[in-house]
Amino acid sequence: MFFVPEIIEKKKRGLKLSKEEIDFIVNGYVEGSIPDYQISALLMAIYFRGMDEEETTNLTLAMAYSGEMVDLSPIRGVKVDKHSTGGIADTTTLVLLPLVSSVGVKVAKMSGRGLGHTGGTVDKLESIPGFKCELDGKDFIDTVNTVGAAIAGQSKNLVPADKMLYALRDVTATVDSIPLIASSIMSKKIAGGADKIILDVKFGSGAFMKNYENALELGSLMVKIGELAGRETVAYITDMDQPLGLAIGNSIEVIEAAETLKGRGHEDLLSLCLEFGSEMMVLAEIEKDKSKALERLKASIDSGKALDKFKEIISSQGGEPRVLDDYSLLPKANFELEVRAQADGFIKQIDAIRLGLVSMKLGAGRQKKDDIIDPAVGIWIYKKVSDKVTKGECIAKILANDKEKLTWAADETRAAFEFSSKPIARRKVIWAKITKSGVTEL
Repeated sequence: MFFVPEIIEKKKRGLKLSKEEIDFIVNGYVEGSIPDYQISALLMAIYFRGMDEEETTNLTLAMAYSGEMVDLSPIRGVKVDKHSTGGIADTTTLVLLPLVSSVGVKVAKMSGRGLGHTGGTVDKLESIPGFKCELDGKDFIDTVNTVGAAIAGQSKNLVPADKMLYALRDVTATVDSIPLIASSIMSKKIAGGADKIILDVKFGSGAFMKNYENALELGSLMVKIGELAGRETVAYITDMDQPLGLAIGNSIEVIEAAETLKGRGHEDLLSLCLEFGSEMMVLAEIEKDKSKALERLKASIDSGKALDKFKEIISSQGGEPRVLDDYSLLPKANFELEVRAQADGFIKQIDAIRLGLVSMKLGAGRQKKDDIIDPAVGIWIYKKVSDKVTKGECIAKILANDKEKLTWAADETRAAFEFSSKPIARRKVIWAKITKSGVTEL
């Protein structure tokens, strides 16, 4: 039998907690025998004193096993999951899921809804008329086996400890603790049942991690947790100092995904999807050589096979596949306003989080969990860092259903773009790759 104040005192002094102590704390909190105020004290002690890799792994596993564990064993083949730490215009999953599925990778994807300035994959897909993300366990498994991919909302019984701890961290200023972030992410991935995991750890103005060094630390820790938990894990450190793609919204991100699968997407988004896709093919043992995997992915786009797979996925979950060819079938905003450059020059910087917050306030995201999403609104951007612009050229377009917000949104969007009279170097998208062997800077 453990005494909670002693465990708090132990961590307050910077000492290591045992697996049994961590299990006792997590189970007691979920069951209701340990109150919020004691867990708050422990979280603050962890915030200041940290946790080592073994402690963080034990916390991750205790959280993962606090609720339902998804069994993906009935799905044939190696299951690879991909997770992003969140960003702006991050349409990666909508492109990647049909792309890798079209070449034989089985993808059983559980995603959440958006909160704050980061979009949720479920919200984006639900902007497609008829699309249903609520699948029971059998339908989910059967769809992956027959179609090759399925995407569902996360079960309410998946990792209840994380939901409870995150809510408490949010109101006790302990969110930005790397061990707590790592255990939150990895507990959901482990409970989700995938054999292997790819992590997209973003850094920059539009990401949770603001600098490269912290993103590297977080990515390295999560790879070690994955390995200690018996899941081969690969992490990429990627740029989010500007929006990844060109669409910030829900229905417009479906359009951007379709354009990318037609070979007309922005190079930054496409290159990231091709890198992740080829890595997933190797992890899933579809290909041994990444260069051959890359060739197959490009061929799938060129032939239209990847787009057809997206239509098949949409149809299998009750959606209208014609939206990928006829964008007028998607929700459309009532009002549009173009944002134009006020001088000649080059794009020096784009404040990604500012654009994400504008899109959220237009209705594309949630400030609170019970807010209702407007699938039609958002922002199209037409220029990225290093692009040349001329005075009067359109750099973005606001899509709104509230006419009174148009001018405000246009002013905020214009202010998010910083210009230079001199040429600016392009920002690279992928900065590093982390495996159990270590860090490779790219």
